Amino acid sequence: MEDFGAGVSKAWNDLRSTTRSLLERAWQSPGAGAAVQTSRATHYDPRADRELIRLLAALDERTREAAGDESAAKARRLAETCAGVLMEQTQSAEVFAQLIQRAHSQNDYARIDAIANALSKRLGLSEICELSRSNVTVVRALGQEALMQMPARALVTLLRDPVDAGVARDALQRQVIEYNSKEAQQALQDFEEFGFEEF
Repeated sequence: MEDFGAGVSKAWNDLRSTTRSLLERAWQSPGAGAAVQTSRATHYDPRADRELIRLLAALDERTREAAGDESAAKARRLAETCAGVLMEQTQSAEVFAQLIQRAHSQNDYARIDAIANALSKRLGLSEICELSRSNVTVVRALGQEALMQMPARALVTLLRDPVDAGVARDALQRQVIEYNSKEAQQALQDFEEFGFEEF
């Protein structure tokens, strides 16, 4: 890690042993850099999100500073492994937002597609709603698209939520317009007519 510079070395040394083991196993797996399927069986401590995000930021900084040398190539590979572990393990909308922005800044559209496909599998409805309210256009768009793919009956439960009701209503309206969803249309009509009592 010393070859990657002080920032990476510090972030690596700050990893707890469980987080470090998770990343080391992913690094040694044949498909390092992609989402790490084998790591799912390991109990994941959500505190590792913060540790891995700090390490990922330090690795990305290292690759920008020394783009042409050999250690930068290794740092880039470790960064992709770290991003893959985060995408496979996290249940945090904030971490997904950071991963989306990272992939977008690198014009990594394959990674953006992979993240979009993972959203509904990794996050709950409220977390997806959080993404759909983001001030960052690409994050907001992916969050809204993920909500559009949700069953109308799931979105209906959010109409009572003072925070999520607006984005849930928007998603239901888009389902009516774009998919001609009768279920979404009925849910909106019932909500307009009966309000919270129906739900």
